[in-house]
Order: sequence, then structure tokens, then C-alpha cells
Amino acid sequence: MTGQEPHSIEIDTSTPHPARMYDWFLGGKDNYPVDEQMARQLLSLDTRGRDMARVNRAFMHRATRWLAESGVRQFLDIGTGIPTEPNLHQIAQRAARDARVVYCDNDPIVLAHAAALLRSTPEGATEYIQADARRPETILAEAGKVLDFDEPIALSMLALLHFIDDEDGAGELVGKLVEQLPSGSYLVLSHTTGDFNPEGAAQARAMYKARGMTLRPRSRAELTAFFDGLELVEPGVTLSADWHPELGEVIDVPGDEPIPGYAGVARKP
Repeated sequence: MTGQEPHSIEIDTSTPHPARMYDWFLGGKDNYPVDEQMARQLLSLDTRGRDMARVNRAFMHRATRWLAESGVRQFLDIGTGIPTEPNLHQIAQRAARDARVVYCDNDPIVLAHAAALLRSTPEGATEYIQADARRPETILAEAGKVLDFDEPIALSMLALLHFIDDEDGAGELVGKLVEQLPSGSYLVLSHTTGDFNPEGAAQARAMYKARGMTLRPRSRAELTAFFDGLELVEPGVTLSADWHPELGEVIDVPGDEPIPGYAGVARKP
């Protein structure tokens, strides 16, 4: 495991953090009052915040299972978040015990729980990188110690890019990472959107900005643009809940309104 050792970790509990808020939405305990406070404020804009987190998590399960069953044996997950079982490596290694997984995150609390991310099958491997998603060179260099960049890799950036604005280089970041992947690799994305409630999305964005954080909801077309040059897997960029529901892990959400998030998987030619 690269980066700081757990005993030297310093966690800022004065400011909310997306990874800890996500943990709260999922019913976890690795969050602080400041995270719960903001999460509850977001629920005032859309009461389905917990459902959004669960739907995104379920998409990760289905996409990882599909990739492993399609022959992918290497996974690079950027923006890992606080461990919640089953994690990506557990899903992948259930389908392929020799799967190799590298996780990456920059939140110290994720590092504090990184041991839970490293329980690999004997045949496979898992590793954790403590690095900022906006430092692709660092991520690729460290990941290359575990993954073979001559063989296909599934790059997952789940519920991550909506925390990186256009002027901060979200598109360039994806491009730099995908450029280094070999042919036959895959890009897996999920992303929040304001397509169904622009006013609420604008209010959420302002709420994040007031706390020194970025939230950049994107339209379906904007998310699709991240896949330029790649071959989208059917059904293309769709609502997260609608991506291959037959693979299981579908969340039953009350009401007729869609959960405002898109997802997609694409192959590098």
C-alpha cells in the first residue's frame, strides 16, 4: 500500500467530505456530524439521496460482474470511497479468482480503512494507492506496479467526475488515463445529473460551493462525451438503474421519478 501509514493519518472533521457523506447515505458509520449535516441538507432538495447512493453502488456491482464474466482480469478503481461490502474486488474475484484490483482515493479516512480493501483471493491481488484523482501520472505509475498495462484493464470512475469541474480538467483527466490503457480495456463511469431537476441541481451546486467543494452535475450528452473514441456497450449511456438490470443488484425505488444519475461502460478499440 502506497502513501501514509494509518497511524499518521490526520482527518479533517470540520468540513464535509463527499466520501464520508456517501458513507452516511449508505448507512455507514465512518462519517462525522459535519458530513451528516450536509447530507441531510441535500435530502431537503431530494429526499431520495440514500436511494441515489444505493443505485450507484448497485451499478458498480453489475458492471464489475459483467466485466469479469467478459474476461477482464484487471481493474483500476479511482475514487474508491470508504469500504462497503461487497467491494469491487470481492465482486470481481467471485467471478474470477485471479482478478487484480488497484484502488485509488485521496481521503485519509479511506486510507484508515484500506486494510478492508486488501483482502484478496490467493490467486488475485488488491492494492491501494493514496493519490488525488487529478494526478493521473502518479496513479498510473503506482498502478503499474500491480497491473500489466499490456493487458486489458477496466478503469472505473464511479460518482467521481461530478466533483471535478470542466475548468479543472475533467475531460483531460479521463483522456490521459484512457490513453495509457491497452486495446480491449474498458472505461466505466457513473455521474449525477440535473436533467430532471435543474433547479435542485443548481441549489446543490451552490451548497457545495459555499463549503469550498465542487459539484458539477452533467447532462447525458456531457457524460457521453467522456466516452469519445470508445465503443459503448449496450445500452449505451443510460440511467444507472437501467444498465443491465438482468445482472441483479437492482434497487427498488418507490415512485415514478427516475433516480438522477447516468452510467455507461465502453471498450477501447
